[in-house]
Amino acid sequence: MKKLVLSMSAILIVLLLSACESGRSDYELMQSQKPVKSEAKRAVGKIEYLIQPNDRLSVLIYQYPELTPTDMNTKGLLVNSRGYISLPLIHQVKVSGYSQSGAARMLESRYKKYLTDPSLNLEVVNKRVYVLGEVKKPGVVQLENEYMTILQAIASSGGLTDQAQRDSVFIVNQDGQRNMRMRKVDLTSFASLQSTNLMIKPNDIIYVQPNKWKSFRVASDDFTAPFETITKIAAPFVTLKYLSD
Repeated sequence: MKKLVLSMSAILIVLLLSACESGRSDYELMQSQKPVKSEAKRAVGKIEYLIQPNDRLSVLIYQYPELTPTDMNTKGLLVNSRGYISLPLIHQVKVSGYSQSGAARMLESRYKKYLTDPSLNLEVVNKRVYVLGEVKKPGVVQLENEYMTILQAIASSGGLTDQAQRDSVFIVNQDGQRNMRMRKVDLTSFASLQSTNLMIKPNDIIYVQPNKWKSFRVASDDFTAPFETITKIAAPFVTLKYLSD
């Protein structure tokens, strides 16, 4: 039995060393061998969300509240897969591709055919980002404003855990052609933060990597679990053999 334990220990050490030498871990997401370039800083005033299919909108015509569907401002009016919404009087209107203010002005011009001096407010109610990895409360963060910084999103998720790799925080999003883009932010360097685009926009994904020790510990648990099971199964037989001797 002693030889078996020594053999299993030797195998475990070899496997763990092999995992460390490979430089990659199945536990870590978004691993890349190439450096990820940071985008240039983006002016806050230029960040404006464009309405997309499957968004939900709150639409209010101030002087004519009776034209607002009763459930519109509670769960939002769904933009269909073709980018259209249906409203009283003006019926089907395409709103995808417009900013919130641009869509409001466009709808006001449509309503002028039927109403006197309509004034309209429109807001996307499902603007959100997703925060994953080593934060205390991973999940969905609702955006109350047009934009948010990565630091605000992490703060809204309860802050970083002790196992967070603070110099490897990734932001994943899509460009205008629906191509995936990824950039890395180093939260440990003030100089880096000054030169990095910290702004995030709706539907961005923020991923905080675990440090190497946590990755190693999780990998160790994966490797040791089968041996622990074998040990538990073998323990009664070892005890019986000991008692019989």
